[in-house]
Amino acid sequence: MSADNSGVFTRGVQNAIEYPALTYQLLFYTLVGFVSLVFLFPLYWLLVLSVTPDAAVANLGLLPNTVTLSNYAVVLFGTSFLRHLFNGVVIATGTTLFILFVGSLAGYVFGRLEFPGRRLLMLFTLGVAYVPPVAFFVPVYRLLTGNLSVSLGPITVSSPNLYNTPFSVGLPLSALTLPLAIFILTAFYRQIPDTLEDAARVEGATRFGALFRVVLPLSKPGVATAGVFTFIQVYNEFFYSFLMTDGDPSSWAPVIWSLYELRLSMAVFGAAGSVLGLLPVVVLLLLANERLIESAEAGVATRLD
Repeated sequence: MSADNSGVFTRGVQNAIEYPALTYQLLFYTLVGFVSLVFLFPLYWLLVLSVTPDAAVANLGLLPNTVTLSNYAVVLFGTSFLRHLFNGVVIATGTTLFILFVGSLAGYVFGRLEFPGRRLLMLFTLGVAYVPPVAFFVPVYRLLTGNLSVSLGPITVSSPNLYNTPFSVGLPLSALTLPLAIFILTAFYRQIPDTLEDAARVEGATRFGALFRVVLPLSKPGVATAGVFTFIQVYNEFFYSFLMTDGDPSSWAPVIWSLYELRLSMAVFGAAGSVLGLLPVVVLLLLANERLIESAEAGVATRLD
């Protein structure tokens, strides 16, 4: 390193030590700029492409020369996008409600009760979340398409054929997203003071009564966080949504099928469909915004404690 470069580096370090607040602001805005460039610019480009006529795509710059909403009209009223969107929202909502119910029970057990092997069982549960979804596909496909049978003496029991139903997508995704929900809910349930639950038990409440009357209301930020993460993960999932349905909207094929088919048409239609497909997630995040902020603050306070 030359003497000039060494001097510049030394002065930079000295300025960072003398003006820490300015240094933190500089690093913060640098990070925000990087994140905006990497994550927000693709969304911006998708929005620009969605309002651009197909004939003007070749000369498209950072700003559209011509703006049109006809691409959205074609996607909404000229394709089966709305039915696919409805299917995706229904499957994601039903799976989320099921996950929150089962996850609340499991989270209560892990977070509020002491029993042998609790930590080991929790680690095993979390380990399922790190297994690639493709590893479960063959047995899950056989199970949910009626190709798995078990002989019980003279009786042969076959699995039900759930292909092209909401359950063919919702059930495997429930198993894959449940560990994360259990982990989040366990962390929040563990923060509830024992005295509050003990008071409810003294008043005659059962374990279930204490869970639904005391623990759950006090853990709304955690429940909202688990619900939002589950909904987004199920709604955006491609693998099982694509392979466990045949793509027909009447067969409960979710929105990912419509976007997959739009890719074969003009790029502007695919961009418009992608923007419309983001709307349920955006609405959910806006509705749960306050709860998510409370959840983040509770997590920070827990770390500080």
